[in-house]
Amino acid sequence: MIPLLEVYKERWQVESEQAIKPGLEAIEFALRKLGEPQKKLNAVHLAGTNGKGSTLAFIEGMAREYGLSVGKFMSPCIVDVHDQIQIDGRPITNEQMDRMFQQLAKAGLSGKLTDFELLTAVALLYFAEQSPDFVLIEAGMGGREDSTNVVTPIVSVVPSIALEHTNFLGNTLTSIAYHKAGILKENRPAVIGDMTEEVTEVFEKEAIQKNVLLSKFGKDFFVTKLDGTETYEYPLQQITISDLQRQLLGKHQGHNMVLAITAFLEVIKKFELLLDVQKIRNGVNNATLAGRFEQIRPNLYFDGAHNPASIQSLVDTVKENFPNKRIEFIIGLLADKDIKTILQLLEEVGDAFYFANIHNERAMQAMTLYELSQAKEKQIIDDVNEFLQGLVKGDTVRIVTGSLYLLSEIRRNMH
Repeated sequence: MIPLLEVYKERWQVESEQAIKPGLEAIEFALRKLGEPQKKLNAVHLAGTNGKGSTLAFIEGMAREYGLSVGKFMSPCIVDVHDQIQIDGRPITNEQMDRMFQQLAKAGLSGKLTDFELLTAVALLYFAEQSPDFVLIEAGMGGREDSTNVVTPIVSVVPSIALEHTNFLGNTLTSIAYHKAGILKENRPAVIGDMTEEVTEVFEKEAIQKNVLLSKFGKDFFVTKLDGTETYEYPLQQITISDLQRQLLGKHQGHNMVLAITAFLEVIKKFELLLDVQKIRNGVNNATLAGRFEQIRPNLYFDGAHNPASIQSLVDTVKENFPNKRIEFIIGLLADKDIKTILQLLEEVGDAFYFANIHNERAMQAMTLYELSQAKEKQIIDDVNEFLQGLVKGDTVRIVTGSLYLLSEIRRNMH
């Protein structure tokens, strides 16, 4: 359920299904009816289990330093449907959304798409109308059969592969990698993150078939740490960028940062711009992202980790930054997640657990989470926002995590 999407669907009498239906036939049909807006775009396409949002934020930060205008299509929303579609940090307005829906209604697309396909069509139509310099498109699920896989990108980026959506993508890393590798396009470069050998082979095979120049983390480009700052190295291109001091915390963000720099080098090439090390540095250092170890106020953080791999990164970040603090987790989770593993990982560093209900049909009940938890100190909270109003003592760090849906729900009710 995407907040406020129903308002536009009802207003313009455009029906769509909440179901997930992998495949490109429906979206391709819709885009033909809408005049193929995707063909008018310069795109960077991102897929992967974790790290898409952060990598996207780093790319956007660098683009802004270069004075490039950037559209982005991301999911899920931060507060409501508008912030999934942005240009230069500004969400699509009510009037603009109305205009897009009017075109969808006119094209006779009611009942032909799922919610996510509908939103993809709206985003592509909006970007084609507004024509930013380039757009960052984040795959919703998988890649090969995801409705965003209709763009021909400047570069494709896949930060990580872990088990997720196994009912759709298969229950092995290689089957999931096969889906993600589907975003690689003929004769267009791609950048991939730190992956196991078997997963890397899936991407290498796809790259050979499609004549893709594939840049790999740890083989072609690197991040090294020195005196509290980081350095990006791409020996083959003789590029070194030192003194990188990102605000996004956690070792995994260093990984996402260098992926973003490598991808952005392709954007620079596309626009025939010169490499300006200071602009890259500024862009990386200023990048922030809602819901990624985001400090809301002193000792209160939001982190949208929602699968074992991203939860592990969160746990590592907690260990690194708050070794001697009392850690309290406020958690809500969707039922299709690996709940037991997530709770076990958080219990390594958590002193107290507060379980909350998410108003989403896919959510697991707080009571079930409470029963599954092995934590000594745990309770269920009815009103998360009221609970978060309480002051957090200096020796305590409170972290809201488990689902981006939980974070967006809290934000909507924040005063």
